[in-house]
Amino acid sequence: MKVTAILDDKYEELMLREGIHKGPASSAHHLLSRFSDLKFVIAIGNNEIRKSIVKKLGLPAESYGSLVHPTAIISPSASIGVGTVIMANTIVSADTYIGDHVIINSGAIVEHDNRIGNYVHVAPRATLTGAVTVNEGTMVGAGVTVIPGKRIGEWAMIGAGAAVISDIPPYATAVGTPARIIAKQKFA
Repeated sequence: MKVTAILDDKYEELMLREGIHKGPASSAHHLLSRFSDLKFVIAIGNNEIRKSIVKKLGLPAESYGSLVHPTAIISPSASIGVGTVIMANTIVSADTYIGDHVIINSGAIVEHDNRIGNYVHVAPRATLTGAVTVNEGTMVGAGVTVIPGKRIGEWAMIGAGAAVISDIPPYATAVGTPARIIAKQKFA
């Protein structure tokens, strides 16, 4: 795979520099018209911004690719959605489903039978044990551990180092060991 373009709204116009196109995100449609086999990945860590960019671009699903670092270990029975990025030294075990536009960050462990919704970010060294459900837009902080069978509602935020031993409702912010809810607010 070769990087063809870096799109960021810090660029005012599309230009070619050292063999790489650089321009605003709105250049995606122009680039697709020139390079029909081009695949996009939106790698911004903020789930809400990542979702808004996908919506704003309005590209068909087949215009998105997924990136998997060569040191990641992915079970053949795992399913990975479009636009998803799986970083170095990550493990994704059997029968896990990962949605679209998800980031599974460095060293995360996603065990068997998990269900991870669209626009989730699993931060470095987080561990999702078996049969965990993480719904859309949730941020699972660095070093978090979620015990088997727990559910995390959409757009929740789990603070770094937390131990999730009970279900977390939608839009909740939970921190600590064991994780306790400190706020509940609709972010997205």
